[in-house]
Amino acid sequence: MYDTIAAIATAPGEGAIGIVRISGRQALNIVDKIFKPKSGGKVSDFKTYSIHYGHVVDKKETVDEALLTVMRSPRSFTKEDVVEISCHGSIVALRRVLGLALENGARLAEPGEFTKRAFLNNRIDLAQAEAVLDIIRAKTDSALSLGTEQLKGVLSSWVNNLRDKLFNALVALEANIDFPDEEIAPAGLSKIKLRLRDVDKKFNKILDTSSRGCVLREGIHVVICGKPNVGKSSLLNALLKQERSIVTHIAGTTRDTIEEIIDIKGIPVRIVDTAGIIQPRDLVEKKAVQRSKKHIDSADIAIILFDGSRKLDSQDNLLISKLKNKSAIAVINKIDLKQKIERKKIENNFKHVVLISTKKLKNINSLEEAIKDIVYQGAVLSPEYAIVSNMRHIELLKKAEGFVKSACVALDKGFASELVCQDIKDALGFLDDMLGKRFSDKLLDKIFSEFCIGK
Repeated sequence: MYDTIAAIATAPGEGAIGIVRISGRQALNIVDKIFKPKSGGKVSDFKTYSIHYGHVVDKKETVDEALLTVMRSPRSFTKEDVVEISCHGSIVALRRVLGLALENGARLAEPGEFTKRAFLNNRIDLAQAEAVLDIIRAKTDSALSLGTEQLKGVLSSWVNNLRDKLFNALVALEANIDFPDEEIAPAGLSKIKLRLRDVDKKFNKILDTSSRGCVLREGIHVVICGKPNVGKSSLLNALLKQERSIVTHIAGTTRDTIEEIIDIKGIPVRIVDTAGIIQPRDLVEKKAVQRSKKHIDSADIAIILFDGSRKLDSQDNLLISKLKNKSAIAVINKIDLKQKIERKKIENNFKHVVLISTKKLKNINSLEEAIKDIVYQGAVLSPEYAIVSNMRHIELLKKAEGFVKSACVALDKGFASELVCQDIKDALGFLDDMLGKRFSDKLLDKIFSEFCIGK
């Protein structure tokens, strides 16, 4: 924590602008040695939240022209002195600038160390720090919105509110322990019971959002399957809104799985277009069919595609029997042609049936809505409750809820106040773990090791 750290804060690769970030007590002094402002003067004299044009220099050699941003402690992300050097996005230029910072007293930052310092310096709590990673990894607008809300402290505020309610109940009970002659009046005891039950209900509501939160954070695995030439690749292209798969009238054109990440109604979806399930004619087709079956078995949702212009055959019936008890959507394609398919049989085996035309791009939105309905099971969430998405948070909330329930039971059965207090203290402890009010170095190392080095 006493070192001054530096790292490249932008993604690797060619870009117009790249940023080298420096944070710590010596940040301004280090940059004094490697940055020459066009206007003259010293970086260490510049005001906070000021930007200056100049050149990064190695002794007398000009390395690159750059803009320098100064953010003085405590008004910075880390609450330390922070300097950001915005130079050209060449990896060579960025490495030269970073190298100069390291040569003049900084050390290379560890993964997530800037955010870790923001947490350790009490600028953000641990739940907010983890939200930074969610924002970086967001694959959809909904996931980004969720991460942003948690970084703003919506979830932390909710947890702190519960902590206050539990703490007030604990104070009332412990007062009875310290002053046994002044027993809690029946009305006071009923108030404590109501407060704990109210907390328990709030735990249930927030945990009810966890499945949706995990979906937004992690995404789901969807597989498109069906016999050859029913339009699987055309459907993938329609969902992607671009030509990704080769489409021909020749059956078996797709001889391997094709994967893409797409945004369907705010849900990150890893969608897989599989090779047609057929009796393989050679080793390549055999391996392709094996891989298709593997994806079908592991998928969260299977889209089984049928050709509406043809009657069901043995291959269709095999897929129906395999997938009828799975989370699946039956999609009848080619509704722009004369229909021959036995629709009743499909409707009898699948809860979700969608009629589409990939050629005419008809009803593709209906399929997207069906995927959304399965994922969220038709639930409409109240906006007043924060959505919890992090598995660490979910597990801690479940443990805290368990002790709150235990405290409620203990009160109802008239157990000693000491036992009820211990349950409440244990619940508070797990909420403290969530916010980082208590933590171990091992836990922090595990959390921040998932971050990139410049964040």
